[in-house]
Amino acid sequence: MKSESIGDVKTEEYSLSDDLILESGEKLKTPTIAYETYGRLNKEKSNAILICHALTGDAHVAGWHEEDSKPGWWDIIIGPGKCLDTQKYFIICSNVIGGCKGSTGPSSINPETKKPYGLDFPIITLKDMINAQKKLVDHLEIKQLFAVIGGSMGGMQVLQWCVSHPEMVRSAIPIATTAYSSPQQIAFNEVGRRAIISDPNWNHGNYYGKKLPDDGLALARMIAHITYLSNESMYQKFGRRLQDKEEYSFDFETDFQVESYLHHQGNSFTKRFDSNSYLYITKAVDYFDLSGGGSLQEAFKDVKAKFMVISVDSDWLYPPSQSKDIVMALSANDVDVQYCEIKSSYGHDAFLLEAGQLNYLITGFLTDTTVEDVMTSEAAVISENSSIVEAAEMMLKERVTHLPVIATNGQLRGIVTAWDISRSVALKYDKLDDIMVKEVVVARPEDSIENAARKMKEYNISSLPVVDDNEMVIGIVTSDHMSTLIAKD
Repeated sequence: MKSESIGDVKTEEYSLSDDLILESGEKLKTPTIAYETYGRLNKEKSNAILICHALTGDAHVAGWHEEDSKPGWWDIIIGPGKCLDTQKYFIICSNVIGGCKGSTGPSSINPETKKPYGLDFPIITLKDMINAQKKLVDHLEIKQLFAVIGGSMGGMQVLQWCVSHPEMVRSAIPIATTAYSSPQQIAFNEVGRRAIISDPNWNHGNYYGKKLPDDGLALARMIAHITYLSNESMYQKFGRRLQDKEEYSFDFETDFQVESYLHHQGNSFTKRFDSNSYLYITKAVDYFDLSGGGSLQEAFKDVKAKFMVISVDSDWLYPPSQSKDIVMALSANDVDVQYCEIKSSYGHDAFLLEAGQLNYLITGFLTDTTVEDVMTSEAAVISENSSIVEAAEMMLKERVTHLPVIATNGQLRGIVTAWDISRSVALKYDKLDDIMVKEVVVARPEDSIENAARKMKEYNISSLPVVDDNEMVIGIVTSDHMSTLIAKD
């Protein structure tokens, strides 16, 4: 029901002002990115979570469009009271470039020919997809993402984000995914592509405005959908039951329920997806290899995020062993990582269906948040030898109301606030030493945000300098950093 969701939402568009330089060296001229957002971005812009969609997903991850018969594809975990609580977090999801749900792809109009791109669309990679997403995040003026989350191909994007833009990701949750496509995974994708290319209506990708290669696309979807299920789930759902008959027909018509189900999946897919997009996106998945043919440990050497890697015990498309390889490589780099395995008979599709386990795991991971996870590390500070005028000028320049005062060696000496500056005018002080608070309430990077919030409430303050074991200032945390991230009483 709509009352259980975030309600009606709309897809927005952002067109890049510049060309997107692709990994192949080609350019995609000023592409458009379709995206949706839910919740409110806090003042510090520190509560943004990016959701990355799977192969045939889109930006409509939660809520309802006016014409919807069902909500967004991950509505089970996004919304008030769910693990991705829109009362706490600002959720972003964009359609990947190469897609067919609003972002520039092969069905989009080529600005040079004024016709659909077709096969003139350049080959793209997962790295290109996340670089386009970064342009969107930059447009939203978000310097760092609280978390990046996704399953399947979305999980690959999560990993690529952490490798390509390590400073921009605080927490990462890759689900039911891999760090590189295996030969078997590439093989399934290639069979799907051949099904499309072999359709006479494909016409070398030039089918727009003509009869569509629906038979080929439907067959590709049928092949792929088998890999999303487990043997156990297929037995539970279909067994060997016949479809609308009591006996075998002894011909090549549909006999079994499982056959009818696959036909339905294939036919319904053709109504919402573009064949060329399927070719391009599956090729991008095939090219995905964070190890570069070398060491996965080396690939993760610069990663900064803390991780929760989730697999599904019955997933044979991206089996738990591939998630464990990711965990081992991260652990070898001393990355903060935990591993969880969903117990489910659904197979790969469990990452879309297991609402209870996903909500429990993700809630636990995201609420286990420390000051270090949310603080501003490039905090504005001022030397203890500075004047009050210099402090006032810095506050105006940096748009802050609290300035940690430091000694020449970087150690904390005190803190001065905008109120202190105002007081100094009335009392005609000119030295920071005359007005700054010297007994400073501080936070440690390992403190929980709940503990930091309690200190702020107890001392009626809205900002805490963050110091290390040597009392060196390494950041600052404000009430706005955490106000939307702490459960309300």
